[in-house]
Amino acid sequence: MPDAIIAADPKFSAAQADSNQILWLALSLTPGLGPTRSGAWSSSSAPWTASSSASLSELEASGLPVQSAQALATGRSVELANEEMARAAAADVQLLAFDDPAYPARLRQIYDPPLVLYIRGNSAALSLPGVAVVGTQHPTPYGTGMAERLSCDLATRSLVIFSGLARGVDTAAHRGAIAGKGKTVAMFGTGVDVLYPKENSRLSEQILSFGGALVSD
Repeated sequence: MPDAIIAADPKFSAAQADSNQILWLALSLTPGLGPTRSGAWSSSSAPWTASSSASLSELEASGLPVQSAQALATGRSVELANEEMARAAAADVQLLAFDDPAYPARLRQIYDPPLVLYIRGNSAALSLPGVAVVGTQHPTPYGTGMAERLSCDLATRSLVIFSGLARGVDTAAHRGAIAGKGKTVAMFGTGVDVLYPKENSRLSEQILSFGGALVSD
């Protein structure tokens, strides 16, 4: 197995923690493994306890598809993970792995939680009490006004506003939170380095300046 697949140790060093993060990232980038299959395999097989001498056949025997086992055994998945880590660092993007203490606890409870979150801004905002405000991209003026007003009122009461930065209600929700000088988190359908829609560029910077975050899986 590649060196990034490490032995579990209660006395993790910073380097080991980085290696553990690379492991989860490598799993997320391995062909043939989605979040559900990756999570099930990692929890049942504890891949970080495997020795560096694990063979392709041993990986296949653990339940991995052939193409997935090959990518891990040859080190290709770890190569992709290291490249992704470098791109994230260059874009000032934080990676939050599934087993990181800062990973949102409730997100772990869904059927197929992402193995890695890509975050710009304040990652702690993801775990604060909050309310999701989402809706149509073509709201009526009344709908836009109410989404903004409700979000503003909730934000002034220290609730984080979660939405998707899409046009319409989502944009109104984020603007309301900013108007209330509160925190808001935008969940991207793209990578956090690909802003959509582009007219929300200034809004995304305001989200960050008020202690919020931009997040993608």
